[in-house]
Amino acid sequence: MQIGQKSSSVMRNDTVTTFILLGLTDDPQLQVLIFIFLFLTYTLSITGNLIIITLTFMDSHLRTPMYFFLKNFSFLEISFTSACIPRYLYSIATGDKVITYKACITQVFFTDLCGVTEFFLLAAMSYDRYVAICKPLHYVTIMSSRVCRTLITCCWMAGLCIIIPPLSLGLNLIFCDSNMIDHFACDAFPLVKISCSDTWFMEQTVIICAVLTLNMTLTCVVLSYAYILKTIFRFPSVQQRKKAFSTCSSHMIVVAITYGTCIFIYMNPTAKEEVTINKVVSLLISSISPTLNPFIYTLRNNQVKKAFKDTIKRIAFLSTK
Repeated sequence: MQIGQKSSSVMRNDTVTTFILLGLTDDPQLQVLIFIFLFLTYTLSITGNLIIITLTFMDSHLRTPMYFFLKNFSFLEISFTSACIPRYLYSIATGDKVITYKACITQVFFTDLCGVTEFFLLAAMSYDRYVAICKPLHYVTIMSSRVCRTLITCCWMAGLCIIIPPLSLGLNLIFCDSNMIDHFACDAFPLVKISCSDTWFMEQTVIICAVLTLNMTLTCVVLSYAYILKTIFRFPSVQQRKKAFSTCSSHMIVVAITYGTCIFIYMNPTAKEEVTINKVVSLLISSISPTLNPFIYTLRNNQVKKAFKDTIKRIAFLSTK
């Protein structure tokens, strides 16, 4: 009994307390290009999403359920990209690839929480569009401010419930042979790969949680849009159909990008084996998607464009006084 306890203690004492993030490449020239690319996309992402949040607060015309969800979506995008990109930029700039165990777990927690919550929020936004188009006369009653706040709270709670099981299992992982993470950020699969614990159960839990999230939210999105399309095609005039499609088009594009990239990572067996592909796709999700989404919503939305112009005029007027 004592021998068993001693051997267990030795293993735990040998567990690493810091990790080394290998990043995408060791080529100095490529690192400069990656730094410039990430710095620009991160700046655009933060600026674009902050503009959306600011406009929804300042413009009274944007104080509707749709923009309430969009404001929260922008906040999630800022949180998600900020959880991993600044750390990688710091690593490229300073050459410091070391990250502590606590910082690594914190990064995994926030990226996963924001990522999973985003899927539930997209489902909630789909339901909002369904009510707006299929039940327009009851829209204000159904999508009251209390209902919207409840839906947002449920999205965050659902995200938390999904990530707790794999994260709690991950906290018990032992790392004794290697502390090199072949990724630009702390992520579940790269961590599992270097652990000397039996990771089969954790891997299955991660996959089950990912599939559960995708199935639950995608079912909600597909059902919502099935009813939306059915209702739109019943509209008598082409103008009405165009208006209805324009209301949903931005959300449909964002849904396609978000689900497409995630399904590629988790459902494609070769993507798990090909570390480079996985890292590149993860980088695109962390940088490109949060950058594109504000532009998708603003460029295709006349109300947001009008609110932006009015705000600029207001600021210009105040500055000339």
